[in-house]
Amino acid sequence: MSYDSILSRDSFLLSVELRFFWAIAFAYGISLILHIFHVLTRGAFSGKAAYTVLWAAGVSHAALITFRAFEAGRVPIQTLYESLSWFACSAVLTWLFVSRKWKGVYLPGAIVAALAMSASLYALLERSPAIGPLPPQFRSWWFEWHLMLTLFSYAFFAVSAAIEISWLAIKRSVLYGRAAGYGLTAGMMDGFHDASMKLVLFGFPLLTFGLLSGAAWANAAWGKYWIWDPFEAWSLVTWFVFAIYLHAKAVPTLKGLPASFFNLLGFACMLMTFPGANWLASLLGIPGLHVYAV
Repeated sequence: MSYDSILSRDSFLLSVELRFFWAIAFAYGISLILHIFHVLTRGAFSGKAAYTVLWAAGVSHAALITFRAFEAGRVPIQTLYESLSWFACSAVLTWLFVSRKWKGVYLPGAIVAALAMSASLYALLERSPAIGPLPPQFRSWWFEWHLMLTLFSYAFFAVSAAIEISWLAIKRSVLYGRAAGYGLTAGMMDGFHDASMKLVLFGFPLLTFGLLSGAAWANAAWGKYWIWDPFEAWSLVTWFVFAIYLHAKAVPTLKGLPASFFNLLGFACMLMTFPGANWLASLLGIPGLHVYAV
């Protein structure tokens, strides 16, 4: 196959991928609108429709990422475009799995759909989708594991925050006698809230091993385990905040609203880490290993 033929084929496949990705981002937006309509009207049909559209978009997104993996010949998480896509899909699939136990509870789905749509649009509008050769230091087993573990932990934290916010909103509605239609009875509230903690319990070790594998990769590539670039600093802050959250959940006097505060603070720190630290470093011209080139 000639070089021009290869370029033509790659351009065609990339254009197909982008069209599908735009359709998926649009579906996330439709799901968000339906979720909001359900929250406002408490209609069962709009809630089921919102869930169905989100399910179709999430499964299609997973198929699209699989397609890109075969096309790139690697796990598609090495660029910010790929990482944002991976995060959006992982968060949606995580919620779809968790929500099986909470059928009829759609409020967290609105938050997850909003996150997925935002991440997808940022990837499509601001980042390059090109598939190119990676620098030698990024062709590492440690690097791939570092990214996969970290991004999966972010997906768990995002869904945990969605449940936490929903729990706080529904709890407030219960106090004012307006909880009907949210899909939760008073007896289900504690179990629903516990789902938020369980997601952090899954995500925290993933983040821990993500940090450790990242340190191993940095040492193999640059001879240093830790360099204190903005991403590393914020990652460590995120780790400590979620550690405090888990400790607070084990203390009876802190396991309610104080723990919820630390969970949402951890989520905010996670957003500051990804993709906030990359944006801040680029804006201020701060050098670092995690400032994506594309």
